[in-house]
Amino acid sequence: MASERTQPKPPIDPVRWQPPPVDPLPDLPSADLTVIPLPGNAPEDVVVHADGAIWAGVDDGRILRITPGGGDPVVVTTTEGRPLGMHVAHDGRILVCTSPGGLLSLDPASGTVETLVADVDDRRLMFCSNVTQSPDGTIYFTESTSAFDYAHFKGAVMEARPRGSLFRRDADGTVLTAVAGLYFANGVTPTADGSALVFAETMGRGLSKFWLTGERAGSVTPLRKNLPGHPDNLSTGADGRIWCAMVSPLNAAAEWLAPRWPAMRKLLWKLPDKLQPQIKPEVWAVAFDPETGDVVAGIRCEHPRFGMVTGLVESEGRLWMGSIGFPAVAHVDIASLSLR
Repeated sequence: MASERTQPKPPIDPVRWQPPPVDPLPDLPSADLTVIPLPGNAPEDVVVHADGAIWAGVDDGRILRITPGGGDPVVVTTTEGRPLGMHVAHDGRILVCTSPGGLLSLDPASGTVETLVADVDDRRLMFCSNVTQSPDGTIYFTESTSAFDYAHFKGAVMEARPRGSLFRRDADGTVLTAVAGLYFANGVTPTADGSALVFAETMGRGLSKFWLTGERAGSVTPLRKNLPGHPDNLSTGADGRIWCAMVSPLNAAAEWLAPRWPAMRKLLWKLPDKLQPQIKPEVWAVAFDPETGDVVAGIRCEHPRFGMVTGLVESEGRLWMGSIGFPAVAHVDIASLSLR
């Protein structure tokens, strides 16, 4: 697969956009991380299988199985696109978002990969970002933007257009749009009671609920708005709390540019990546109450060998984290992260 450095940049069509205001979060504890190096870079998401193994995908397309107790990670298969969000389905398959590529299904025993969704609305699925299942087995997945693939995700940020969506895939393969017009749709996870899905908008800097049951079914309500950083993948904890990977704090230059002349961002997009606004590598994850949106746990610190948290999952008293900035995953004791 061609890398971001060798792919020609597609043009962008930016608009003036006013970023959301900022509501501070409570101070979060630091904690001792255990960092596990991987034979590959940038494991964007992590999931835990029924046998306790941790699964992650690295940026060259390989899917790895990691034994929590030690031992070298095992390469199970290789996808054509870059693996992003993942989810362990009710039947044990691992659902994998890839960009480019689409939504895949992986048999963890054989390594066989099947494409579930490659096209939506008579076009190629560009940026399949994260995936989950509702209690009845229906698959829901996000597309961050319909205009760019992962290699050019900064183009979507610079455009500041709401080109993201939440989609539903029914058992017969039909794909329908559940929510459109999202600002870089990203993580998605069900509430513990199955009444709603929580999804993240990375640019919109908020978490929202898409209701599955009751009088509000089919509607969207906010859970937490005006975050002081950019939310990425989500997962549901054992007590129902919603874990959110915070990939980065706000970038002052990007915030300043957004509401100003679009032509400035067109020029900036043409510059080498190193001259564009960069992500600060922090270890940052927050757990929210699924009803109130209050912060109930979290971590925020810096580590020389880990940061830019993009995926996370609870397993056996640990919070496992993935990253787009380091060739490693990490875990931390969940008990050390509680605020109450």
